[in-house]
Amino acid sequence: MATLFATTVANAKPRDRDYKLSDGAGLYLLVRPNGTKLWRLNYRFLEKHRTLAFGAWPEVTLADARERREEARRLLAAGTDPSHQQKVDAARARVEENDTFKVVALEWLAKNEREGIAEITLSKMRWLLDKAYPRIGNRPVAKITAQEVLACLRAVEATGRHESARRMRSVLSRVFRYAIATTRAERDPASDLRGALTVPKAKHLAAITTEDRAGDLMRAIEGYSGHTITLYALKLSAHLFVRPGELRQAEWAEFDFDRSIWNIPAEKMKMRRPHRVPLSSQAVGLFESLWDLTGEGRYCFPSFRTGKRPMSENTVNAALRALGFGQDEMTAHGFRAMAATLLNECGRFNPDAIERQLAHMENNGVRRAYTRGEYWNERIKLMQFWSDELDRLRAGGKALKPNFPGRPRSAAA
Repeated sequence: MATLFATTVANAKPRDRDYKLSDGAGLYLLVRPNGTKLWRLNYRFLEKHRTLAFGAWPEVTLADARERREEARRLLAAGTDPSHQQKVDAARARVEENDTFKVVALEWLAKNEREGIAEITLSKMRWLLDKAYPRIGNRPVAKITAQEVLACLRAVEATGRHESARRMRSVLSRVFRYAIATTRAERDPASDLRGALTVPKAKHLAAITTEDRAGDLMRAIEGYSGHTITLYALKLSAHLFVRPGELRQAEWAEFDFDRSIWNIPAEKMKMRRPHRVPLSSQAVGLFESLWDLTGEGRYCFPSFRTGKRPMSENTVNAALRALGFGQDEMTAHGFRAMAATLLNECGRFNPDAIERQLAHMENNGVRRAYTRGEYWNERIKLMQFWSDELDRLRAGGKALKPNFPGRPRSAAA
């Protein structure tokens, strides 16, 4: 039975020696000669006498001490030593304080890097996380609330970058899920925010999709007077219509010129699946000429500053601007839309073959299960037809039969 009152505790005066004021069931107040008042609990566990410290009065009130006593008794009834549990809880609290969001995020980024995620993707994730660090970077990842995450997202959204805010929510959610998987958090607060952000308006990348303007574009590219390597990047962007990042990161070792195939590894592809590109005779000829310029290095299109890195992602777009094609008319990515549109309109090829060549993933899961074919032979014909078509459009309708010299020796050989 409790015997202490709050006034009793408050009015307890120090004496020459330590003395105790009991509250029953093992709980007592230890009063020191210096006036310090400490809460203690005596109990037995495994036939041994033990003492548990609850803290000092007045930070820990009488009501607080009684609540902690009852919690200790519940642990004892369950067969757990309260002293051991107190140490476990303290250790967990120290770990949580050290496992900040930034620490976990950097660990997650390193994991993605080890798994071969493309550098451009890693850069975008770092950029988004950098915007979150000022608000939640030093917070224990297990204690971050949905309100705190929303504040980070709203700050980005307020600048008008609605798409960036949406992607940022996704990246933050992935970090929280990693924290859960590594036992540093129990839930993902970012997942609660689905539907809280402004939905960005669909924004299609500009592209030329008519034969007349495609012909104008090819004639303009033919007259490009900038850097020669950029000229080849422009021409091959049109002939191959791969994603801009896939082209600029192309490595000579990926090409089998004996079989006229470019093998793009999965880690460089958006969908993380390896992709093969049949090379037309025109594309092979262009690569042969490019080989004379960059064939001794790793990249087909190296940076102008160092051969250790590929060409900048802005190079082809800058060249299109120099040719007079504004960003609202044509982009590096627009070569894909140009090819897809004109190839579908010509009606000569199975749309699925065109989609395979674009390395698109079928959204319909059922249909995807029944369209596993690669349409390889048709894609070989498609790529040669497209190069011939580009030559025809460039000439203003006159069919051309380019006579390129012999193929380059396979870089993989």
